[in-house]
Amino acid sequence: MKKYKVGYTQGVYDMFHVGHLNLLNHAKEYCDTLIVGVNADALVQEYKHKTPVISEENRRLIVENIKAVDQCIIADTLDKKTMLDQVGFNAIFIGDDWKGNERWAQTEVELAKYGVDVVYLPHTPDVSSTMLRGTEQNKIEE
Repeated sequence: MKKYKVGYTQGVYDMFHVGHLNLLNHAKEYCDTLIVGVNADALVQEYKHKTPVISEENRRLIVENIKAVDQCIIADTLDKKTMLDQVGFNAIFIGDDWKGNERWAQTEVELAKYGVDVVYLPHTPDVSSTMLRGTEQNKIEE
């Protein structure tokens, strides 16, 4: 496994779940320092057309306190070159459910110009914040 000095990943991390935890822990295995971007509320509204359940500052605080995370910031863009300029990283991590996606294929080409690898990590099956909103499996029995 290739080891990187600084790794980066970015997401909404709304309704933090085991899939998020798995991605962050796995990403940390690949790098000395893991920086995580939490998407700003306005950014989520812009591209997902919904408001996160948990505010951006609370989501940042939650993610910042995960053992694998060395630094956590609020990200106000999906443009990974802009984030590279702001943060500086050698690898960016994303779930392998995005592999083959046109936007991520373009991101691979763009970031390769700067010596940055896109690393696809195993996606945790059957879990997402969107899915969890409508499920009974995560409710505590009274």
